[in-house]
Amino acid sequence: MAKSVSRLESPYYPPRARWYSALFCWGSATRRHLALDRIHLPKGITIWGFIGSLLIPGLGVYLRGPPLWGKVALATCAFLFLQFIMWLGYPFGNYAFGLMLSIHVSGLAYYCTPLLVTMQLRYRLLFTVAVLMALGGFIYTPMRSAIQEHWLLPLRMNGHVVVVQKLASANTVRRGDWIAYTLSGHIISVHGYQNAYGHPGMGFGLVLAMAGDRLAFSTNGFTVNRTPHPLLPHMPITGEVIVSGNHWFIWPELAISGHGNVGAAAISEAMLQMADVSDNQFVGKPFKRWFWRQQSWP
Repeated sequence: MAKSVSRLESPYYPPRARWYSALFCWGSATRRHLALDRIHLPKGITIWGFIGSLLIPGLGVYLRGPPLWGKVALATCAFLFLQFIMWLGYPFGNYAFGLMLSIHVSGLAYYCTPLLVTMQLRYRLLFTVAVLMALGGFIYTPMRSAIQEHWLLPLRMNGHVVVVQKLASANTVRRGDWIAYTLSGHIISVHGYQNAYGHPGMGFGLVLAMAGDRLAFSTNGFTVNRTPHPLLPHMPITGEVIVSGNHWFIWPELAISGHGNVGAAAISEAMLQMADVSDNQFVGKPFKRWFWRQQSWP
């Protein structure tokens, strides 16, 4: 009998706090600290609804209703974001990204209708422009930059785009792999007035040799550990090179500009310096397939 009585909840004591109660306490304290509890919004607009509509494209349409069109807006934004990733680097991907931003701005303005209905037309336009600048400058531009700086990098080559995986490790690179890497310019002076300059930027090339490999150049071609290969443009026709540790030999396919009376030897010397690529310059490796598309490069 005592065992069954102990399980009964007493009406004289409040129910025990749940595990998530601390989150509500933290949220209330934050709201008071930021003085958000002093902000009185029009009926139909809440702080969390505004924040959610600000962060999630299409959510404002769903919260304001009708629910069907809200679901359509959310699904459309998800589809447009997928198209942006699928066609990364192509104009169609940029169009999808811009359209998603437009729906996001429209949805947030639609959610704030009870606030805007009391404003004059010029203030409504200023509000929409401010939302567009805020979303574009603080959410969409940083998001696109983060994607291209940390995960996916589109490189345009010969009229098409090659998507590079930036999460790949430099330790996985082997001879015969294509990689993207940063490339700084080199200026070679000959007799004080001859200059050959390679433009800095992003390089994309084939790893011809690894650390410790020996390359020998001749008029008929070049060899890597005595394995013959055809001579590439602007390669030297004499000499040998041993690839140093943590480096690769990648012959650059970049525009070389000469200023003054520049000879072929000066250009070959500049190209030879750029061909020595450190693993610190490594950016990523291209995907063999990007969704259904077979990626191709020279």
